[in-house]
Amino acid sequence: MASFEESLKQLESIIAKLERGDLPLEESVQLFEEGIRLSNACKADLEAAEGKVQILLKQKDGSRKPEPFPSDSVNSRLRE
Repeated sequence: MASFEESLKQLESIIAKLERGDLPLEESVQLFEEGIRLSNACKADLEAAEGKVQILLKQKDGSRKPEPFPSDSVNSRLRE
């Protein structure tokens, strides 16, 4: 299984090839399908990492409480 960085690099390479527009249709379709697979893998990796990231929010009593990040409620509380 490729790392997030490796998958992203492969995806960027595929995008560059497709943007040139000089590939035969069959190869373009194959690259597009591979790009979709890589994109989904990157999205899954990001969602997994996002679930692990927490921020510490200062409570009224001065203590810190971990909460998931990002969240609209967390972001609004950070602005306080």
